[in-house]
Parts: sequence; C-alpha cells; structure tokens
Amino acid sequence: MKSFERLVQRFRRLPGIGPKQAERLAIHVLRSPAAEAEALAEALREAKEKVHPCSECLDYTEAEVCRLCGDPARDRGLICVVEQPADVSAIERSRSYQGLYHVLHGRISPLHGVGPEGIRIRELLDRIGKAEGGVREVILATDPDTEGEATALYLVRVLKGLPVRVTRIAQGVPMGGHLDYMDEQTLSCALRTRRDYAE
Repeated sequence: MKSFERLVQRFRRLPGIGPKQAERLAIHVLRSPAAEAEALAEALREAKEKVHPCSECLDYTEAEVCRLCGDPARDRGLICVVEQPADVSAIERSRSYQGLYHVLHGRISPLHGVGPEGIRIRELLDRIGKAEGGVREVILATDPDTEGEATALYLVRVLKGLPVRVTRIAQGVPMGGHLDYMDEQTLSCALRTRRDYAE
C-alpha cells in the first residue's frame, strides 16, 4: 500500500496534523467519491497557480494588491507586523484595527536555521521608506514566545533610527480568564504591560 502510505505522509507534512489524524484524512479521501477527490486536487492546483503574496503587505491574494492594502479607508500611517498570513485574519476578526499589515512569513529562529535574512524585514524597511504621507507607527504583533520576542527585539533595533513610533501588542490575562488558572509567565507579563485604567 505504497500509495496510501505516501498520501498519509503528505498529510503529516501539514502543520498541526499528527499521524492518526493524517491517516484519518487519507481514509476520508479514499472513501470519498472520485469527483470529490478530484475537486480537492484541482482546488490545490488552482490555489498554487493563482494565489501569491500581495505586492505591498505580503499577505496572500489573487490580485496584485490585497483587499486591505487596496482599501482607501485603511489608515496608511499604521503598519501591524505579523508572522504569518493567518495572523492577519485573526486580527481582522477582532474588528479593532484599521491600519495596514506587513507579513514576515516566519520569525527569527536560530534553532531552525532562520536568521533575520530569512524573513521579510527588508520589504518592511522599503515600505516605510517609500510610504506616501509617511508611517507614524509600527505595531509589532509577533507571537509572545521566545522566537516571537526575539523577532520583535530585532525589529525594534532595526527600526530605531527611523522616524516611526514602534509599539508591541499587550500581553497577559485574556478576557474571561481567572487569575488562579494563569501560569506565572502570563501573570508576570500582564503586570509588566499594565496601563492606566480608562473608563
């Protein structure tokens, strides 16, 4: 059953898919009608052919410029830097941000052989330099883990000489969370990033 094993291995290469889940997905594809499996294969082919990074923010799009960069209502003086395209979707679901984005397509990770040159920092600097009307603020929204923090710290150093305000998204206790269930690192971060209380 080399074909089945190869299919399982392909599913295992997807992020977040373990061996059992990969096997279940492979079995599902095999049980599906041939037309459904062909439609899946065609959707994969079409996405690979048509979807590419936006020429401005590097989020995925089928057009030259994505819908957010092309929206004249967005605040062009704000750029929120994220690690992956999925992060753009997550922030957009919050409906609390009206600026633009910059997708790094990764993060600094010496353990995995990814240095600053392995992510899209040069494009960010070019954007800031060429932005009409200027960029007022760069918001660093990398993940709050070791590699995300290393990436944010590197960006702070790189952006230091530019006439932009550099901020970091707040971290800490989630809405609806209970303090007695929080780990020490989350509580420590919440205390360090505290702000004035506004009614």
